[in-house]
Amino acid sequence: MSLDIPKKRTIGGFTFELNDSCYECRGATYHDDDHDQVPEPKLQQAASNLQGLLQSEGISSEIEHGEKGWIEVYLTD
Repeated sequence: MSLDIPKKRTIGGFTFELNDSCYECRGATYHDDDHDQVPEPKLQQAASNLQGLLQSEGISSEIEHGEKGWIEVYLTD
């Protein structure tokens, strides 16, 4: 990605690090009603806030979560 954006952003006490085309952060692991792993609610909210910040800067993004508490905000521009 050729955008000149910060390598790290701290939102709601969580530090997201830019890795290629996504910001990623790891928090605690929670389980939903189906016992699937999901990121902790405060981290999910921080990712949504980061997505809003990126949008205000003209950068489109999508939020995805992996296992073990990881969440990624992919830059789609």
